[in-house]
Amino acid sequence: MVPRSILGVNLGLILVFLVSVLTLAAFYRGLEDLVSHWLDREEYSHGFFIPVLSLFLLWYRRDLVIKSIDSPSVSGIFLVLIALILLVVGELGSIYILVQIGFICCLLGLVLIWGGFSLLRVFSASLVLLLFAVPIPNFIDSQLSWGLQLLSSRIGVEILRVVGISVHLQGNLIDLGHYKLQVVDACSGLRYLYPLLSLGAIAAYLYAAPLWKRLLVFLSVVPIVAMMNSFRIAVIGILVSSWGNDMADGFLHFFEGWLIFMVCAALLLFEIWLLDRSGLARPMRDLLRVPELADRPLTSGDRRYSWLPPFTTILLAISFSAVLMLDTEKASIPSRMDFAHFPLKLGSWVGVEAVLEEEVEKVLAADDYLLVDFEQADGDTVNFYAAYYTSQLEGRSVHSPRICIPGGGWTITDFSTVDHSLDDGTSFPLNRAELELNSERQLVYYWFEQRGRRLANEYWLKWYLMSDSITMNRTDGALIRVTTVVHRGEDITLADARIKAFISDVISVVPDYVPAGVGSKFKKDII
Repeated sequence: MVPRSILGVNLGLILVFLVSVLTLAAFYRGLEDLVSHWLDREEYSHGFFIPVLSLFLLWYRRDLVIKSIDSPSVSGIFLVLIALILLVVGELGSIYILVQIGFICCLLGLVLIWGGFSLLRVFSASLVLLLFAVPIPNFIDSQLSWGLQLLSSRIGVEILRVVGISVHLQGNLIDLGHYKLQVVDACSGLRYLYPLLSLGAIAAYLYAAPLWKRLLVFLSVVPIVAMMNSFRIAVIGILVSSWGNDMADGFLHFFEGWLIFMVCAALLLFEIWLLDRSGLARPMRDLLRVPELADRPLTSGDRRYSWLPPFTTILLAISFSAVLMLDTEKASIPSRMDFAHFPLKLGSWVGVEAVLEEEVEKVLAADDYLLVDFEQADGDTVNFYAAYYTSQLEGRSVHSPRICIPGGGWTITDFSTVDHSLDDGTSFPLNRAELELNSERQLVYYWFEQRGRRLANEYWLKWYLMSDSITMNRTDGALIRVTTVVHRGEDITLADARIKAFISDVISVVPDYVPAGVGSKFKKDII
């Protein structure tokens, strides 16, 4: 018979302590990466407060937690197994968001194993809240950032025009005449959006109101942030126009950011107050409170699954040992030639190297890049750009031109994916975009060179990034972009032919600078 206590200490408490230690140890790398995001990126700095609030909710209901401990639920073991699969895949591929999601999934499973669905009812809000501390994938983050930059720029410019300031908008560049205000990542509004989404979720949970009102409170965070960030940009434009360029930088800029965040939070509370005016019109102290959970009858007599807690302890111990034995060396980086040695003569094309602006180069964060203007004897020109990344898993990856192009003020008038045929009879996909800005036109072709694959689809890019990280221990890759000016009155088919001719000349050179799969040619079945 298994003893219920050891030296007077309850065996269940010993198992809880042991499982807690093993869980934290097994998911340590993912949690360490999580904390580094909180430290290094302002939009996730609120992450430190999320676990504190989560624990506060549990402490507030501590009496109910004890009363809700029921018989173990076998459903918990399936959640723990899913969590451990995410842990192993995330560790193998250094995709730590999988480890972080797995950690929360594991906590859900452990609650079910230790107290069944009755205990999960008490823990659910605290565990769901933890999701708001997990950073979203980088490629989604970049799309949100560019979208919010463009939206905030447009609305901010309209506000400036309303107050009588002459201004010109080109993408996310606001031209005030004597000063150009660049709406960069830091001004996109994400540093408000992510913490305010957490605040909105907490407010919606605490708001004692019908479900539709609570959902409205949570969803309204996005328009509130967009409008207030646009207002902030407009205020900076007014200050620059009135008191000089120094108003766009320094402490005032930082202070405006915190002020806008506080105003957004106040607007969220004001919205709750307004919504309640249409109903009971209660005082504010009664609007936001921790929901009371009624006691429910337990089935504590059922001991069929009493083996689950000790079994889970053994399972976590094995998983922790497996994680320690996994090959966690840095990703393999194949040998390659630097773009500095890239030939500036390709067939009939002769090139002149150029450089990116310092701010653009910093945002793209490529390990190596090449920017060349190639010209033929008859005057035809193309611009060739290639950006290579040794790793695309640590917040740095190729930036899709489809996202970045509108930031330069260009409008994409036509976008499609086409096949480009090679001399050996194979073909690969290219993204084709026609652009317009005022009376200027450009044609852009681009694709992604990824470890022996030539891809056009960005979602397949992410899939192969994850799978190759696990199977090849590689996450290197590059973006290749070719651009040409469409001259006034020129048939677009001539511009198409010009770019395709250049791609046919350059494609055989690219693998020397962007390595393919080890010992393999480029795959023919490319998406």
